[in-house]
Amino acid sequence: MIRARKAWVTALAVLTVAGVAPTGAYAAPAPPDKPSGAVTPDAGETLPPGWRIAGEDGRNHLEWRAPEPVPMGDSRVEFRANGVLVGVPEPQDDGRTFRIPLDEVRTADLDDLQVQAAGRRLDEAPGAGASRKVTPPAPKLPPKLPPKLPAGTVDPGKAGTYGTTTGEYSLASVKLPGLPEPVEMRGVVVAPKNAPGKRPIALFLHGRHSTCYVPGKDEETSGNWPCTKGSKPIPSHRGYLRDQKLLASQGYMTVSISANGINGQDWNAEDGGAQARSSLIRNHLGRWADWAANPASAPAAVRKGPKTDLSRVLLVGHSRGGEGVNRAVMDSLYKPPAAQDGYRSRARWNIRGTVHIGPTLFGHNPVPDVPSLTILPGCDGDVSDLQGQVFTDGTRGVSRGKALHSSVYMIGANHNYFNSEWTPGQAEAPAYDDFWHEPESPDPLCSPGAAGRLSANQQHKAGATYIAAAARLFVGGDDRVRQLVDGTGRRAPSADPARVLTHAVGGNRGAGFLPDAPQGPLKVSGARLCDAVASGRSACMGEKDPGSSPHFAHWRPEHEDGRRAVALDWKKPGTTARLTPQKPVSVKGAGSLALRVAVPPNTSGTRFDVSVRDAKGKRAVLGSVRIDGLPGTDRTASYWAQELRVPLTAATRAKLNLSKIASLEVTPKSRSGKAWLMDAWSWKPGTPAVKTTPLTRVDIGRLTVKEGDSGFRTYQVPVRITGKNAGAVRLYVIDPDTGRSTGRLVKVGPDTAGIKVKVKVEGNKRYGWDKPHDIAVKAVQGTVVGADAGGVTAANDDPMPKVTIEPVNADVTEGTPLTWRISLSEKADIEIWAVAQLVPVTGGRPELSTADVDQEWLSQLVEEIPNPAVPLSQVPYGTLWTAIEAGEESTELTVPTIRDQVKEGAEYVRFQVTDDEEAPLGPPFEGTVRDAP
Repeated sequence: MIRARKAWVTALAVLTVAGVAPTGAYAAPAPPDKPSGAVTPDAGETLPPGWRIAGEDGRNHLEWRAPEPVPMGDSRVEFRANGVLVGVPEPQDDGRTFRIPLDEVRTADLDDLQVQAAGRRLDEAPGAGASRKVTPPAPKLPPKLPPKLPAGTVDPGKAGTYGTTTGEYSLASVKLPGLPEPVEMRGVVVAPKNAPGKRPIALFLHGRHSTCYVPGKDEETSGNWPCTKGSKPIPSHRGYLRDQKLLASQGYMTVSISANGINGQDWNAEDGGAQARSSLIRNHLGRWADWAANPASAPAAVRKGPKTDLSRVLLVGHSRGGEGVNRAVMDSLYKPPAAQDGYRSRARWNIRGTVHIGPTLFGHNPVPDVPSLTILPGCDGDVSDLQGQVFTDGTRGVSRGKALHSSVYMIGANHNYFNSEWTPGQAEAPAYDDFWHEPESPDPLCSPGAAGRLSANQQHKAGATYIAAAARLFVGGDDRVRQLVDGTGRRAPSADPARVLTHAVGGNRGAGFLPDAPQGPLKVSGARLCDAVASGRSACMGEKDPGSSPHFAHWRPEHEDGRRAVALDWKKPGTTARLTPQKPVSVKGAGSLALRVAVPPNTSGTRFDVSVRDAKGKRAVLGSVRIDGLPGTDRTASYWAQELRVPLTAATRAKLNLSKIASLEVTPKSRSGKAWLMDAWSWKPGTPAVKTTPLTRVDIGRLTVKEGDSGFRTYQVPVRITGKNAGAVRLYVIDPDTGRSTGRLVKVGPDTAGIKVKVKVEGNKRYGWDKPHDIAVKAVQGTVVGADAGGVTAANDDPMPKVTIEPVNADVTEGTPLTWRISLSEKADIEIWAVAQLVPVTGGRPELSTADVDQEWLSQLVEEIPNPAVPLSQVPYGTLWTAIEAGEESTELTVPTIRDQVKEGAEYVRFQVTDDEEAPLGPPFEGTVRDAP
């Protein structure tokens, strides 16, 4: 079996071949592109197909090469092993190769190596990695569209009364921290004509897409910045013109800004470029504030429009742009650390709301007190885990809870088509459908032409409608459109035929039943309180649940604590699940109880009775609810909670004490089934005024230190905490050897000890790799988190030992193994690999063949043993590997020969040390095998 092992974390050795090589250092070669042909005689193990160790610029890298180019996207490509993060690799110019320096690898154990992006396997065929062990039923589309908005409301997708004008501006580039190259300041402006007074502004930020293309060459794109000669920047910022024109017709000033300079440089940022995008947004808003104060200084494209009201701002971000928009809101309200920020001035604007389209949220750190709407594309093939759901779930209990946070699940929408410049047939540069499918294995819901798939124009039209709905609700204060986005289940005809479902938290919701409430978890009987994470023994979903859930998208620690849901699994009707909070909750003044419940995709007719009990034990059945699963396949994240509401009138009639509801009961009426309850809230109509709370902000830094030669040194992880109010975060300390995390609740702010993590670093004189001691934090109550991860990295400061190779038995009779000793000049803390390629014997001498060596040993070198036999140098990818274990000084490289009955003269085998490009390094060395007497 081909599998990886922790040996592959090591740096490859500097080789000198005793007796034949000149004095000096030779870089060890990397494994071939097809490592199934490599052999490690002592270890007997190799990297999986597509992986190798590659050397470049004096450093060695763990490298994966895809069979085909991997399009540049918004999800983060990650190397993982045993379910934990190994590191974030750097993409190479060919679009196929990803590598990370070995000294930056974050775990010592590389069993079960995988390449993932948003939880989806990239090193497997489509569907193979995302699918659990069961194939779901065929997807079923909802039989009809939801009811329209009631009479007297407005359809936000309809054009307004103003004409529009379009123009662009280009300003001097800006230098942002952590990015070597300056970032462009370009924007396309769509403004209303003849709109009176000052107008609100909507700013759009696109996501992480290829940055450059070569005109006339359909497939030639890159992630370079600046673009190389002969290529042009991809105008991703022009992809929202239809959305901009809709808003401008309704009286909004709009601008969509370019971020190619960040996309081409953000691969190595610990936050995925969120802070850089925030800095870019605020640089633009700062210019708009300047132009509002001095209109004559504005570019022509801005002067053509009306005056701008910077107190009414909507930010719209697509994919990584969504995460950038979130950070821009945070940085506008709570000042970030100066060292990491690319905009130092105060905020002269007020952001009233945000829209996130298929967003990333690597930090799981949404801003709780600014309303948001998050569009989740049901056929997203890029951010396929729909991690943007955290923009809604992650705000629960953190602050006042008055800001409405809406999730909009759009069946049949992919990731790219919300941007016309990422849409084939509409884009200036090459574009593609991001959903991952193959012609031989089409997805019944999301492949092109499937019944559930939206066309590009249908999708973009629906997206524009919901962007406009957010603008009307968050900025315009028009409560009439709230029913489109808050889980009420109404629809705007202009979004037809898209099937859209919504739910929300915040707004006019009151006390709730929260599985992960700050005051303590619920007590649950008749069901299971589970961890809302992607995998693990206590995870909400198991191997028998095909597909995935946006609610359970993973975060940096793979096994985080404190994020929970309630899992129901019943075999017969009447199996009541009872949820009891730590203290009774008040639902007084509410009209309904709103539950967010997920059921398996493609199921129908699941029914529940919903009941409550007060503190004195008096019970009332509030009513029955029915729910059908979303259409989904094993390639979609379709376990998404729908909002179900039951009126509280029965509890009022039964004279329950609505100020002290002690428990919630959910009783399945269906014969059997599964469901997941995310939470339940008291609810009444309306949109309350939102007031920003002065929350405490937490930012984690990173300190890099030399390990030293001896003794122990203790270092403090750098943490910046600002704010006058006390709060709490959950702190995760990640084991540097296993990658596993342990979490605990930590109070921060005035009169608290705050976050104090000390790291003990042991010094030595042995070569090893850098050792990161990482921590991560997540907001729990009264806090926001900017930089969510950091720590202390103990950098190796010892030179790599030299390796010598000398013969032990290099002239043997057949049946005796050829042996060379590989020795280190000094011990190392990691395994050191020595590598040699088989090359033809010179001088017309006979060569040892595949019939002359042990066949079991040979089977590790070749996929199929040649018949008839061939010289060893003709074996494809013939490379011998052996490792000197950590703490050892030497090992042996052997070629086991066999004794045959053929009378023949001496035979020879020859090896050549090469670099990673297979260029010779020094003279070869040889072995001789003679006939047995």
